[in-house]
Amino acid sequence: MLLALLSDIHANVRALDACLAHAESIGVKQYAFLGDLVGYGGEPGAVVDRIMGLAESGAIVLKGNHDELAAASAASVSDVVSPSQSMDEAAASWTRQQLDAAQKQFLSTLPMTAQTGECLLVHASADAPEKWRYVDDARSAGVSLDSGISQQGVRHVFGGHVHHQTLYYRGTGRDLMPFKPAPGVAIALSRPRQWIATVGSVGQPRDGNTRAMYAVFDPAQARLAFFRVAYDHVAAAAAIRAAGQPEYFAQRLEDGR
Repeated sequence: MLLALLSDIHANVRALDACLAHAESIGVKQYAFLGDLVGYGGEPGAVVDRIMGLAESGAIVLKGNHDELAAASAASVSDVVSPSQSMDEAAASWTRQQLDAAQKQFLSTLPMTAQTGECLLVHASADAPEKWRYVDDARSAGVSLDSGISQQGVRHVFGGHVHHQTLYYRGTGRDLMPFKPAPGVAIALSRPRQWIATVGSVGQPRDGNTRAMYAVFDPAQARLAFFRVAYDHVAAAAAIRAAGQPEYFAQRLEDGR
C-alpha cells in the first residue's frame, strides 16, 4: 500500500490540499505527516483540522518543533526556544491564538517518531528527535541513519525539517553517498544498502521552486518517489498578509526561498 510522506506543511492549507489531491490521484491510501503542521503560514486551524481528520482514519502524525512551540503555554516557551529564534516564537505566539483547545491538545500529544514496516519516521534527526537537529549533509545523515537502523527491523529513515528533498545511501563502506532524486522518478531502495531521505516541505519550499514537495514510498517494491506539486502560492502568500503575519513569510512563498 502506497504511503505518502508529507512534512513541514507550515499552516499552508492550499499546498496541503494540492499534495493530498495528487497523492490520491496516484493511488495513495496511507499518509504520514512528519511534523511542523503549523508555523509561518496563515491558516493553522484549517491545516490542523485536515490532519486531525486523516489521523482519525489511520494517518501517522508526528510532532515538529513548530508544533511543540505552538502547543506550549507562554510560560513554558523559554524551555523550547532560544533568543535567536524570536521570529519563530512570534509566529508560534500568533498560532497559539488561532488554535482551539482541541487542536492544541492534538499537537501537544503527537509522538516524535513512528515505525512502519522497515521505515523509521521522524521530523528531524533520529538520534535525538527532541533536539531538532538538521539532517543536511552526509555526516548528520549518517548519525541519524545509524540511530534509526539500531532499532529492530529498520532499514530506512525518512524525515523532514530541512525543507529540501535529499537521499543518501550506505553501501559496503561506512560513508554515505548522495543520490540526486528527480521529481516523479521512483528510486529502488535496494538491499543491502541502507537509505535515509528528507522528503522536503509541503508548505514552504526553499530551493527557488514554488511547487510543494512530498514523497511516496511503496513498501512492497521498496521504491521511493519524490514529487513537486503546483498550487496557488500567490493566494497562500495573500493569506499570510491578511493574517497580519510578517511580510517575509509571504515573500518566501512567492519566491520559493
